[in-house]
Amino acid sequence: MSPECQRIAALKACAILDTAAHPAFDCLTRAAALAFDAPIALVSLVDTDRQWFKSVLGVDLRETPRNVSFCTHTIEGFEPMVVPDAMRDLRFFANPLVTGSPHVRFYAGAPLIDCDGYALGTLCILDTVPRQLDGRQLRLLGHFADAVMHAVTAHRQSLDIKDLHRRLHQQDVSPGQPDRHRLRA
Repeated sequence: MSPECQRIAALKACAILDTAAHPAFDCLTRAAALAFDAPIALVSLVDTDRQWFKSVLGVDLRETPRNVSFCTHTIEGFEPMVVPDAMRDLRFFANPLVTGSPHVRFYAGAPLIDCDGYALGTLCILDTVPRQLDGRQLRLLGHFADAVMHAVTAHRQSLDIKDLHRRLHQQDVSPGQPDRHRLRA
């Protein structure tokens, strides 16, 4: 299996795509926007053909095609990626997210790295004016991404616990099985 197929499998295993909004993610998105004074902040998960936003602040989008995604470039590495001015960057100057709404000029994203080393997506901040981040801000963005990844892991663990609980409950009420409570007496 190719590394990209393995990355997609790891993303799917999180069972988080297309799920409802969650306060843990929204809180981190709001905190990142506030910390960086950014009008747009996203938790982006990069799927096969799209990037889907688990949390969104400042734009009215839930997903975009992957081929216009800044985050696709970010997940190619393990460090934050900064685009100070998208209009001056050959990768992005003709991007519809730059030339049209939301008129992105600045992008900074930190990859969401799982325990196996796969970059599942990003925590990113965007602005409509060119900007730069210093070293301290880049480290802070990385810490925010780590916190988001902890929330992803907690989501997966919560689903695992619910599944275990469901399976145990099914065993307790299966026909023909001795009643556990009577056996304890």
